[in-house]
Amino acid sequence: MSETAKLILDGREYELPVVTGTMGEKAVDISALRANTGYITLDDGYGNTGSCESKVTFIDGEKGILRYRGYPIEDLAKNSSFIETAYLVIFGKLCTQQERDDFADLLTQNAPLHQSMLKHFDGYGSNGQPMAILSAMVNSLTAYDPQVMHPEDENDLFYAAASLMSKVRTIAAASYKTTIGEPIVYPRKDLKYVENFLHMMFSSPYHDYEPTPEVVRALNMFFVLHADHEQNCSTSTVRMVASSKANMFASASAGISALWGRLHGGANVAVIEMLQKIHDEGLDPAVFMDEVKDKASGRKLMGFGHRVYKNFDPRATILKEAAFDMLEKMHIEDPLLDVALKLEEVALEDDYFVERKLYPNVDFYSGIILRAVGIPLDMFTVMFAIGRMPGWIANWKEVHEDPKARIYRPRQVYQGDLDQIWVPRSERS
Repeated sequence: MSETAKLILDGREYELPVVTGTMGEKAVDISALRANTGYITLDDGYGNTGSCESKVTFIDGEKGILRYRGYPIEDLAKNSSFIETAYLVIFGKLCTQQERDDFADLLTQNAPLHQSMLKHFDGYGSNGQPMAILSAMVNSLTAYDPQVMHPEDENDLFYAAASLMSKVRTIAAASYKTTIGEPIVYPRKDLKYVENFLHMMFSSPYHDYEPTPEVVRALNMFFVLHADHEQNCSTSTVRMVASSKANMFASASAGISALWGRLHGGANVAVIEMLQKIHDEGLDPAVFMDEVKDKASGRKLMGFGHRVYKNFDPRATILKEAAFDMLEKMHIEDPLLDVALKLEEVALEDDYFVERKLYPNVDFYSGIILRAVGIPLDMFTVMFAIGRMPGWIANWKEVHEDPKARIYRPRQVYQGDLDQIWVPRSERS
């Protein structure tokens, strides 16, 4: 017999189905609540609302578990490249060598932008925001390749996914070059995904950038760890837009805009700004943390705690090790890393932070890595977008392929004015 929950409203009892996920998490299905009772639920910010059933990513925030398609993030970070991880996230399985080669070939073929599209970059000034350019240009891609608008079969979808994943890094690098007034650098066929992005970012007409293995490894891991993260703000936005039958590129463009926010993709920028402020002002990290505990001080601690993880963020543990390894092998001494380590040490030993489960999250160390690679601060969120693209595509794909999919349409509880009477403009005070 199926498990149910009982709800009593106005003296009547209703039975609601209970849905159990493959990892044992339970949800009360309220899909028919309004139709059967006239009531809706109110869940400000959707913190307790399951908006979909998905097979892409599993998170157990209490235990600090993150898995893509059932594979632990620790195993993927250690053994998988970003391309293999992207294939897994999008298509639901580990790729064979042939499948990986085919996917990599498509990524290479789709790296260049249409020549006419390059003219759009001339319209953005040196003060243009890279995220604004990225969102606009991703949405514009469909104008130059009608094949990606409405993929009809598996081959079309494979092509569209590869095209979006490939071109997003080309656009990202071109947006950076545009904002600093340098010529746009073309991709190269002989370079892999991460190396090609770094080439387009940092090469110039008179010098080819040669990344070290440590930089490539660290950036590859950064992308792997950001490939998906369940129903966060930007991913939910992608699914919302996709539910209207919008194409993959329009949906991803909306995701980029959602990611732009300081509380989402911009969080790693806030971490670096905080660390830089502590360093520049010569603040003692321990004193800074004391001021954080005093609400009247106005001090805010960035990069600690997470809305989902109530123990520790497994991605932060991996990135911390990667940051140390990269900086050591590249003989880089970053004073901000010293500040970060002291803040972490204080937080782990102070009952105030321990009781509130304020442990370092992925943003805390990702900024250190991007800074060491040479990525400028206003490109941090763009890097997040490149990494998150596989997850957005996978979630768009789930909505696109769901035969029962309906357009998303949340309800609300209206708290506004009642029965207002129209007053002519001449009589208004």
